[in-house]
Amino acid sequence: MGETKTALVTGAGRRLGKAIALRLAKDGFNVAVHYCGSRDGAERTASEVRQRGSRAQTFQADLYRREACARLIEDVLDHFGALDLLVLSAANYDAVGIDDVTEREWDRALDLNLSAPFFLSLAALDSLRARHGNIVFITGMGATRPKRGFLPYMVSKGATRQLMRTLALELAPAVRVNAVAPGTVLPPEDLSEDEVAGLVADIPLQRVGSAKAVADAVAHLAQADFVTGQELLVDGGVTI
Repeated sequence: MGETKTALVTGAGRRLGKAIALRLAKDGFNVAVHYCGSRDGAERTASEVRQRGSRAQTFQADLYRREACARLIEDVLDHFGALDLLVLSAANYDAVGIDDVTEREWDRALDLNLSAPFFLSLAALDSLRARHGNIVFITGMGATRPKRGFLPYMVSKGATRQLMRTLALELAPAVRVNAVAPGTVLPPEDLSEDEVAGLVADIPLQRVGSAKAVADAVAHLAQADFVTGQELLVDGGVTI
């Protein structure tokens, strides 16, 4: 039996990040559970990872701060000894249209959705190279199909998609780099049935996606050893 691998999942205290962490634990990964403010959620995620037979530890870091990115990787390496998989799930999704953009709103989107994944990747490179590991970004269908009202977010995710593709070239052959692009999954809980139905009407598969579908896609890319530089769309066909 080979050595157990370790994954770091950012934003793993809730929603997609939690689902990804639990899916990777099912595949035998030990999981570093990152959170910023969702401490209770992160502890629950870690507990559920352990119930699946894997090791888990929570790590707090404010990824809006670049120095926190390097410290997070250091802490994970100190605890687990190595890192094989970096899943960049933490993000903000602020509703900011062109008339409401400020420097603060612009920086919030770019700092967390683009800069943090880049500097986390840089900090993790030595371990990822040594272990022929991989990186999985979480982008979104907005990376290729933007919509109104979320300008900084859409720009940040489009740039993140290009960062993924560029890193895949820069880091080959030692490190694979891919992305999962969710469509409409986990709609906000405050949406009415009519609002959800409106979302579904535009989806060829006529249903919203699940966190499990996204987590399964991440798990697939983590094991797909001849795939790099690719974005796997999990959107029910919206981008056809």
